[in-house]
Amino acid sequence: DVVVLDIEMPVMDGLTALPLILKARPGVKVLMASTLARRNAAISIKALSAGASDYVPKPESARDAHASETFRLELARKIKALSGPKRRRIKSASGKLEPVKLAVAPKIVLRKPSAFKPAVLAIGSSTGGPQALFKLFEMLKETVRVPIFITQHMPATFTAILAEHLQRVCGVECAEGRDQERVRPNRIYLAPGEFHMVVESDDDGMFIRINQDQPENYCRPAVDPMFRSIAKLYGVKVLSVVLTGMGKDGKIGGQAIVDAGGTVIAQDEETSIVWGMPGAVATTGVCSAVLPLTQIAPKITHLLKGGGA
Repeated sequence: DVVVLDIEMPVMDGLTALPLILKARPGVKVLMASTLARRNAAISIKALSAGASDYVPKPESARDAHASETFRLELARKIKALSGPKRRRIKSASGKLEPVKLAVAPKIVLRKPSAFKPAVLAIGSSTGGPQALFKLFEMLKETVRVPIFITQHMPATFTAILAEHLQRVCGVECAEGRDQERVRPNRIYLAPGEFHMVVESDDDGMFIRINQDQPENYCRPAVDPMFRSIAKLYGVKVLSVVLTGMGKDGKIGGQAIVDAGGTVIAQDEETSIVWGMPGAVATTGVCSAVLPLTQIAPKITHLLKGGGA
C-alpha cells in the first residue's frame, strides 16, 4: 500500500526507482525520504511532480536524538495517512485481491458562494499538495490577476524550491512571502517554511507579515492563521481553496471566511491523496463546491469573472 523510498541509495537512486515502482504497482503511495539539503529538496519536489505522494525530511545525523524522534513520529504519521481508511480485500473478476474501502461517505451540504467578485485567492494544502498545485496552476496559467496566497505544509528549504517550480509552471511571479512586503495583484505569495504567513493592512494598503507563533494543527506554516487574516481584511471578496492534505488545517479558517461572507471550495475525496483537510471543510458545511482537481481551475476562473453560482 505504501513504499518509503530514500533518495540517496547505491546502484539506483530514488528518483530513478520511482517510475519503475509506480509502473510495477499502479496506485501505490510512495513516500520520499531525504535530508533538507537544497539539492535533495529539489529532487524531492521533482519526485512529487513525477508521482510520489509525499516526502519526509530525514535528520542530518543519527546522533541528533530530537531530530531522529521527530523523523520517527512524522514517518509513522504520514504512513498512516497515506494508507487511508481500514480496508478489506475481495477477489476481482480477474481473480486478483483488490482493496475495498469500508468507510461510509459523509453527507456534504453546500452553500451559495459570495455574490461579490473575489479580490483575492487563498489556497491551503498539505500531503499531495505540490502535485495538486502544479496541476491547478497549469490550468490557471496567467488568467488569475488577483493576489494569490498559498500555505503548503513544508519545511523551509522545500518552500523556496516549490515557489520556483510554481513560477515556471504558471508564468506568474511566485516567491516566499517576506515580512512587510506589500501585496500586489498578479503575484503568488507562498508561506515560508517554519513561519506562519498572514496579511495585515495600514493606510497604504495590504502587506505580508510572517511570524513564528505557536504551530496550529501541529503545523507552521498553517492554513488557519492565513485564512483568518485574509477573511478579516477581504471579507465577502475572499475566494479560498482547500486542497489535498492530512489533518484538519483550514477548517477553522474556512469557517472564518464564510462568516465574513467569502467563498470556500474543497478538492473531492476521489482526487485527493489524503482527504483530511478538504474533507474537514467539506463535511463542516462551509463549502460552495467540492470538486475533482481538474474542475477547480475552471470554477476559480468562473468566480473571478464575477460568475457567482
